[in-house]
This record gives sequence, C-alpha cells and structure tokens, in this order.
Amino acid sequence: MKTHVNRMRKLISICCVFVLLAVVTGQAQAPNPATKAAKNPSSELINQLTQQLSVTPKQAAGGAGTLFGLAKSNLSANDFGKIAAVVPGMNGLLKAAPAASSASAGVPGLSTALPGKAGGLISAASSFQKLGMSPDMVGKFVPQLTQFVGAKGGPGVASLLSGALK
Repeated sequence: MKTHVNRMRKLISICCVFVLLAVVTGQAQAPNPATKAAKNPSSELINQLTQQLSVTPKQAAGGAGTLFGLAKSNLSANDFGKIAAVVPGMNGLLKAAPAASSASAGVPGLSTALPGKAGGLISAASSFQKLGMSPDMVGKFVPQLTQFVGAKGGPGVASLLSGALK
C-alpha cells in the first residue's frame, strides 16, 4: 500500500511540473477575447460593406484591408493608430488584402511612376481585381469606410482616412 501511495505522489508531482511548465511557457493560456477581436475583421464593418455594396464577406474584408493598408502607408504610425483604434480587427483586415503585385493593372511600374497617392489607388484597383471586383469598386468602398470610421471615431479620424485615400 505504501508503494502505491508513493507512486501516486510521484505521478501527481510530475503532473504539477507539466502544468507549471505549460503555464510558464504560455501554452496553458485561455484565449484572450481582445486578441481574437484584433485578428478577426470587424463583423459590423464586413456586414455593412456586404449589404451596401453587394459584395461577398471575403471581398469586403479584402477590399477594406487593401484600402486600410494604403492609408497605413500614407499616414504616420500615430495617425494610422487613431484609425486602427476604432476599427475592430484591423490586423485581420490588413491580412485579408491580396498581396500587392509589382505590376499594377497590367502596366509594370505604373503605380510607382504616378504622383502622390494616385499610384496607391492604381495598386488598390489591382488588388480589387484579384478579389473579383471591378476597379471602380475602390471609389465605392472609400465613402463606406470613411463613414464607418467617422461613426466610430468622429470626424477628425474620418478626415485622416479620407485624406490618406485621396
């Protein structure tokens, strides 16, 4: 009987060591809802875009991610942070955007040769085509995103986004 008790104690000790090791290495962490929300695109925004623009959820997320990525490249980190703070799941949206190609709309180097932000819009149009949308959808997404950001963060944040996408 004594050896059985000793075996049980040893087994419990080993299990405690594994649990402690899992906690220390972060493997036993419960899912953090804030982390999940940061990775998953805003369902509210995606629903708004799908309803207003008659696009699929994948197209909505990819299109929004493309334009938010363009805004991110045209703004300071601080200014883009103001936009990202009011859009749940910004990281997920940015990841939903198709990878940028070196050729925009079939003309190599065109997006980099154009002045100002026009090159970024050409690149966005190319990404929209990869998502199965026509390039003119870029112009339909911009006011929807600006309206959403304005409703969540106010006119100042909406103005930042609008200015970055002109």
